Amino acid sequence: MKTTNKIQTAAAGLAVLLALSACGGAATSTQATDLPKTQNTRDISEGVQPDPAAVALLPQSVKDKGELTVAMDLSSPPMTFLAEDNKTPIGVNPDLARVVAKKLGLKLKFENTAFDTIIPGIDGGRYDFTATTMAATDERLKVLDMINYLKGGSAVAVPHGNPLKLTNDTLCGKNIGVAKGSTQQLKHLPNVSKWTCEDKGLPAINGVSLPSVQEALTQLDSKRIDGVFYDASALAWADAQQPNHFTVLEPRMDTRTNTTVAMALKKGSPLTPALQKAIQSLLESPEYKESLEYWGLGASAITEAAIR
Repeated sequence: MKTTNKIQTAAAGLAVLLALSACGGAATSTQATDLPKTQNTRDISEGVQPDPAAVALLPQSVKDKGELTVAMDLSSPPMTFLAEDNKTPIGVNPDLARVVAKKLGLKLKFENTAFDTIIPGIDGGRYDFTATTMAATDERLKVLDMINYLKGGSAVAVPHGNPLKLTNDTLCGKNIGVAKGSTQQLKHLPNVSKWTCEDKGLPAINGVSLPSVQEALTQLDSKRIDGVFYDASALAWADAQQPNHFTVLEPRMDTRTNTTVAMALKKGSPLTPALQKAIQSLLESPEYKESLEYWGLGASAITEAAIR
């Protein structure tokens, strides 16, 4: 697993996003709940038992291996990032992936990789699945089986105080940062630009593709771009961790699409039925609600692990 946290390379003015520094050993799910969230390396899956119905669906080759490899872009708190020890994956997605692996009776290996390289990695067999807040699109569904596990949503962050008085409908001609390979870059921003700007004869929104949301927020903080369009949860986290740097526009952006996000694996994978059963078991578990509430996303829970 890569151990270099992309946030660590951000400008000093954004260092508080994760406040990278040394920290102690891992805490269990019942310990150190008063720790700052960036330091709390508790394993929420501790004590979770395998789901026999999910285990029964596992391909024999996976049972023999005894381990799943999950790909994540560990640069988007509070969903998926590294703790202050700079080695432990924490956030909603690591929590839920750990529970899913336990439901299958398997060990879990994390691979930290750039978001736009995850799908090629799954297609090439380097990773078994991903849990990285990925929305289903027509293009992705051509190569992936995608299993719903959470409601998402997108928002726009602007400089603190919104000096340009921007709204979701007045981004025409503005430079708006998007993470490379994200749904915002590939689908939402072009669509929003079309119906809020181009169809009205106004200049298109200029999407500025950047390697990660942290890089986009760094450029926003230094006034190189006018806004950042990304997952609402990640932007709310950045705003909370770095007060007086950003303002997140309300309401969330209406992208006219289903906001459910999915865990994904290779199209037609023999692992799909078992993973779907394990995710359904996750959604019905106390650990699911515990994780969402801890990370401030209680309203994002869903009840059905539908395969897309």
